Amino acid sequence: MKKVLIITYYWPPSGGAGVQRWLKFTKYLPKHGWMPIVYTPSNPEFPVEDESLLKDIPKSDLVVIKNTIWEPYKLYKLFTGKKTEDKVQAGFLYEKPGNTKLEKFSRWLRGNFFIPDARRFWIKPSIRFLTKLLKKNKIDLIVSTGPPHSMHLIALGLKKRFDIPWLADFRDPWTQIDFYQHLLLTERADEKHKRLEKAVLDNADSVVTVSENCAADLMKITDKEVKVITNGYDPDDFKKCSQFKYNGFSITHLGSMNKDRNPGALWVALKELLDELPGFKENLKIRFIGKTDHSVFDELKKHSLSGYVEDYKYLSHDKALKEVSQSALLLLAINKTHNAMGITTGKIYEYIALKRPVLCIGDAKGDAAKLLYETESGKTFGFDEKDRIKKYIQEKFSDYRNKNLEVNSLNIEKYSRDKLTSSLVELFNLFV
Repeated sequence: MKKVLIITYYWPPSGGAGVQRWLKFTKYLPKHGWMPIVYTPSNPEFPVEDESLLKDIPKSDLVVIKNTIWEPYKLYKLFTGKKTEDKVQAGFLYEKPGNTKLEKFSRWLRGNFFIPDARRFWIKPSIRFLTKLLKKNKIDLIVSTGPPHSMHLIALGLKKRFDIPWLADFRDPWTQIDFYQHLLLTERADEKHKRLEKAVLDNADSVVTVSENCAADLMKITDKEVKVITNGYDPDDFKKCSQFKYNGFSITHLGSMNKDRNPGALWVALKELLDELPGFKENLKIRFIGKTDHSVFDELKKHSLSGYVEDYKYLSHDKALKEVSQSALLLLAINKTHNAMGITTGKIYEYIALKRPVLCIGDAKGDAAKLLYETESGKTFGFDEKDRIKKYIQEKFSDYRNKNLEVNSLNIEKYSRDKLTSSLVELFNLFV
């Protein structure tokens, strides 16, 4: 088989969304004639861990190479007063209120001194380590996946030394990511982020991302065509999920919800429905499966909704899907930020595979909205469309009472992880 070196920070037992994309590609690559060689840290700082994902690692036709990494998180925790065992959350998500001044200063340090991110200290050691590997072993293709975007800079360093094709995969944007403006960058730091980003885009033989709008944004930076290979769902993950049992009108959000995803209009709509819709208060459940910012719970309390909340924190991926399968409505909250059009969170594909109705709050012209429309899996409402959100929930509550909540999602097979891996391999084969 042809061999592909995959440089990734996230690998099981890492949990969360960041690990899923290349774990699933790796699962199906050998079937399509490619042997994955995964390069990943041996001692990383994961926000969450999920042992259940270990089952997806191929038993054969795979090599995993681990190398130690030094990250400044111990210093960060000491500086901000966090405990050693506390996890550092991505995307400016805070489960508890903290010291605002310290958090602001830590953001400034992060954005201006840890460029492109806190894993920058792994770049040079990894280039040295992988240079020795590549001199002794034939590798047909290199893949880097970010964030963290330090992974791309490792691949860029190798590209300067070896004539090996390189594919850069942007699971999320770099300078166009929603929290970039929160980094409090100096002009010099902003220029460096943008210079490194452009160097990656210009020097990679191929660039891939997850949605059409993300691709369009990247092509504003480089003349290179940016391909789209979306995230998806793995049919194997749903074999133990049961049909909805109609034992409560639960609205469930799967995954992290930071402050920018807090759907304020939804909470107002629910509060009004509790007062107006007969039977609603006896059946309503608001469920969070994943890390949730404290500001979300503060707003729920303000609208007298705390008594309806079930907070599961983080569940392993298999357990999370079982819980989500017993939801009347699946909540997809898009970040209320400048790049909302291109955000298609990984969970949307699992939502549509579960065939539960999806309530999306985001940009009605965005990529997530188009996907829900294409598959007839749900509806998208603007961030402030409280009345339309309220009407949709009323309709779904009526369907719930009539036991008619199933969704016949259309055209979803092309989003299976196997099919997506086939598309990826077509791209691989262009360079070998």
